[in-house]
Amino acid sequence: MVRIGPAIGLIFLMALLTTLAFTVGLGFAGWLAGTAYGLVVAATLTVALNRAGHDLGPANVVTLVRATLVGAVTALAVESYRQPVPAAVLTGITIAALALDWVDGQVARRTGTVTALGARFDMEVDSFLLLVLGVYVAHSYGPWVLLVGAMRYLFVAAMWLLPWMRATLPPRYWRKVVAATQGIVLVAAASGVLPRPVVLVGLVGALVLLVESFGRDVLWLWRHRTALM
Repeated sequence: MVRIGPAIGLIFLMALLTTLAFTVGLGFAGWLAGTAYGLVVAATLTVALNRAGHDLGPANVVTLVRATLVGAVTALAVESYRQPVPAAVLTGITIAALALDWVDGQVARRTGTVTALGARFDMEVDSFLLLVLGVYVAHSYGPWVLLVGAMRYLFVAAMWLLPWMRATLPPRYWRKVVAATQGIVLVAAASGVLPRPVVLVGLVGALVLLVESFGRDVLWLWRHRTALM
């Protein structure tokens, strides 16, 4: 079943990419990355909605707007490896996406439309934004920065290989604190407004926090593997 929401999101992303092409410049690499991202999001979200048996709620609409902005960041991040892109534009779009992360949660709670699909959609958009920012910042600070954005995907890959890691983890507020820290540090690094030594310290600190947070989760899963398997 075709869902109108994901299709509209894809159209908005194409409009945003066109705007970037005519304003800051967007070459083939940026267009390809942004378009591929948009198609994957639209297709995946359509399948998820069909499985859930409902359309986008108000909070998911906000998340879809965020996903569209992340598509623009993706295009700019990839394009930055071919030619310079305005850091102010990339960070401005990123800040808007991060700000809406607070909005969609508030909308979901106040409208009573909190769903498992919405929570997963929100998490995936957040994770991919951090990955894309890592790709952009790695251009200036080295490939090791990719670990900051890719840690969650490495964790997911480990889940496929190790069945005992697939169990549901208990809620922990510290994860949200660490995730927010990654976003702040990567935006600061992408903006280019802070001295390089300060940014390096921040990036190293963010990576240390990630290793600690994911390490604690892995340790919990390992200790409970017998009961969970």
